Amino acid sequence: MNNKSTKSKVSTTVLPFKSRGLKVGIIGGAGYTAGELIRILLHHPKVEINFIHSNSQEGKLISDIHQDLLGETYLSFSKNISTDVDVIFLCMGHGKSKTFLEKNQLPKHIKIIDLSRDFRLKNEGNDFIYGLPELNKSKIQQSNYIANCGCFATAIQLALLPLANTQQLKNDIHVHAITGSTGAGQNPSSTTHFSWRNNNVSIYKPFTHQHLGEIHQSIEQLQNGFEQEINFLPVRGNFSRGIFASIYTKTDLEENDLMELYKKYYKDEPFVFISPNNPSLKQVINTNKCILFIKKEGNKAFIISLIDNLIKGASGQAVQNMNLIFGFKETEGLGLKAMAF
Repeated sequence: MNNKSTKSKVSTTVLPFKSRGLKVGIIGGAGYTAGELIRILLHHPKVEINFIHSNSQEGKLISDIHQDLLGETYLSFSKNISTDVDVIFLCMGHGKSKTFLEKNQLPKHIKIIDLSRDFRLKNEGNDFIYGLPELNKSKIQQSNYIANCGCFATAIQLALLPLANTQQLKNDIHVHAITGSTGAGQNPSSTTHFSWRNNNVSIYKPFTHQHLGEIHQSIEQLQNGFEQEINFLPVRGNFSRGIFASIYTKTDLEENDLMELYKKYYKDEPFVFISPNNPSLKQVINTNKCILFIKKEGNKAFIISLIDNLIKGASGQAVQNMNLIFGFKETEGLGLKAMAF
């Protein structure tokens, strides 16, 4: 990475009984993904949060902004940055991670996990490994820099990787996926306003969504020469969190063969589950799970893929990557209960 030097210091308070080993810093701590990341890390048995940086909320208690953390921490937001950490999570808006690393020199011992899309595409040239554990686990374990996957990209790729791995993506792919309002980030806009979003749905960026690049990149990694179209229709849902993706493509495989193919690919993956029944979104909300449902309909493979966009699609997957980098159990700190009701 091409980093320039800057002076850094930290001024935060940590609960005295929380000193547990791995020191973590968070840059851009006020948004939705940072809030979920903080919640997960506070209960991670091998982590101590050293600082949480925010320019806009400096000096305020974390629990004043992330009010679900009332009683969980007495940490405050800091405008200063400490290099006395083992790993830093970048939770800023897209484009800001690259700028931050250009302006700040971080010691080489600090691992970086970026939750923006700044470093996901390898054709742009960078030292980051694409952070989808179900695709790049061994590379992640040996990496210093991780580009966390996009939320839509995570759900769609997990639905397609077993087919790509066996060279079975021979026809165009059709994706219809609906996401909650938190997928648009915390800054309000006309399409996240409650009066507009409630009792309403709409399609945006049809066939041109920014996650298509990373999806193609991962499929081509497994199925060299993949040139088929991915016809992706993203939908804004009238709920707050979660992604429900329904995907189909023509196949010669029978349903039993499809099921065996998926079970074999994910047999050692702790967060991907093949459901025997048509699933619902609430089964994954608040968890790091991806639930897949596979069925043969006529000449088509039909796959449903469900994730929580803020957990498996962002902060939970970031912690999963952290666990892999530092040799922890992959599920450490991620034993989360779904909000089924």
